[in-house]
Amino acid sequence: MEEKIGVIAIIVEDFEKTEKVNELLHENREYIVGRLGIPFKDKNTAVISVVLRATAELINALSGKLGMIAGIKSKVLFK
Repeated sequence: MEEKIGVIAIIVEDFEKTEKVNELLHENREYIVGRLGIPFKDKNTAVISVVLRATAELINALSGKLGMIAGIKSKVLFK
């Protein structure tokens, strides 16, 4: 399968779920090129962007798993 460059944008609305988010990202660490997290403590929200190099299927599957966590939103953009 063809390798793609993708970005997963993650919005964390429940900080208690960050452990599960980090667990999923850790499981896929071999595909992660970079990661940036920005907390908005006054809004009880955080935005995380993750750049990956993997198949579209893997990136979409990871985004889907992240999006299934209550209090987490996730979207993907591909090059």
